Amino acid sequence: MTARLAIVGDALLDRDVEGDVRRLAPDAPVPVVDQQGVVVRPGGAGLAAVLSARGGHAVRLVTALAQDAAGAELRGALADAGVEIADVGLHGATPEKIRVRAQGRALLRLDRGGDGGAVGAATAAARAAIAWADAILVADYGRGVAAEPGIREALQRAIAGGVPVVWDPHPRGPAPVEGAALVTPNAGEARAVAEALPAPGRGVAASSALAAAAEAAEALREHWGAGAVCVTRGADGALLVRADGGAPLVVPAAPVPVGDPCGAGDRFASRAAEVLASGAPVAEAVSAAVAAASAFVAAGGASAIGTSHMNGDTARNDFATSAHRSQSPALKGSDPLVGRGAGDLSVVGARGLTPVVERVRAEGGTVVATGGCFDLLHPGHVHTLQAARALGDCLVVCLNSDASVRRLKGPRRPVQRQHDRAAVLAALGCVDAVVTFDEDTPVEVLRTIRPDIWVKGGDYAVADLPEAAVLAGWGGRAVVLPFVEGRSTTRLIEEASLHAV
Repeated sequence: MTARLAIVGDALLDRDVEGDVRRLAPDAPVPVVDQQGVVVRPGGAGLAAVLSARGGHAVRLVTALAQDAAGAELRGALADAGVEIADVGLHGATPEKIRVRAQGRALLRLDRGGDGGAVGAATAAARAAIAWADAILVADYGRGVAAEPGIREALQRAIAGGVPVVWDPHPRGPAPVEGAALVTPNAGEARAVAEALPAPGRGVAASSALAAAAEAAEALREHWGAGAVCVTRGADGALLVRADGGAPLVVPAAPVPVGDPCGAGDRFASRAAEVLASGAPVAEAVSAAVAAASAFVAAGGASAIGTSHMNGDTARNDFATSAHRSQSPALKGSDPLVGRGAGDLSVVGARGLTPVVERVRAEGGTVVATGGCFDLLHPGHVHTLQAARALGDCLVVCLNSDASVRRLKGPRRPVQRQHDRAAVLAALGCVDAVVTFDEDTPVEVLRTIRPDIWVKGGDYAVADLPEAAVLAGWGGRAVVLPFVEGRSTTRLIEEASLHAV
């Protein structure tokens, strides 16, 4: 679906000076870069606008541009990408960011211009662009556009009219306009803002980085009056907290080779706005945004987009079409379905803490636990277990015993006995230990293990999780991972029954 998107924020001009390093300078121990070419592209909110325009959407960029040579170059690059500009004017120099790169890696970044420039007042064209949009992205780079009173008033009117606003904040920028559908700080930004807030009665301190991100997101969502706050966590994906009281949703990122992360935040935010424009829920928008940002980095990041000036020639570089994935750290160097021979099977209460939990806790690591029946293991289970393991330093699976499964699922379940189910789980490369419990819920098991993170698959409200209250006693957190659609044990049993007839 083609959406009408308004991108609001500070546009910059980015240049990548590409070269080769083969020697040090004779007068100082610094590398000598033999320049081979320059890549020029819009940066900041301009990059977000270009990315959405290249995705086939109609894009209007509300920004502030200076009347100088760099500003003219930036206008031309935006126009070439099909972005319509609503310029409020910048009284100062166009900000430029220049990266010197060699062998695909940045050696130096030089910033110039844009210091102290005053942003002009909202124009009729700027207000019209905001009113026209199906969704709005505020890509704030802390240079004044997002703080302009007229623009903020136009954004408030759009929110009142039901238009979803995604706000990508900046440490030097203003607070988001109240009522934004989604605010997307990174982990460092979320922590810094949350730490400055009063925190009466917050209770036990968070026991892991993920728990701290969830606590910060909850505080910021309430403080900003946002519909949802999503803390982006780089290669670890994103954590989403919504106003509906659901448990935090953790969306893992696809593993990619080490690449250029420049622009990944803009791709995340712009994709989230595109999906919200179609009327999709915020959880779906965040999942799509994580996937898009991962693919963007795998394809070369911002360095793969722009106008290249190589040996005097000019050529357009588009995104690479393939994304090569490296192996996930959750697999610990092995295929997830190949046994390690080191899985720890135990019954908590008879043997106490499993050795892996004792070791990880002694080393100051993060203990992750999840639970379920795991009767007829399928790819959906494996995906969830891999994603859960990636959240910490060990994964303990709390397995319902045969008696517990019968009470929950009926007299014909489980299909496989508990020892067989535990053996299959322990053979997975992403599982460090399996513990079996007889109760209907794993609350007593959790009191013994005391995990930092408790993972569920699906969409749960905190009130629906009996484990949430006990986890709070030691600062643990319950989080939710997205379901893998079309995968279930019940469906497998039904299909097997049909084939048997």
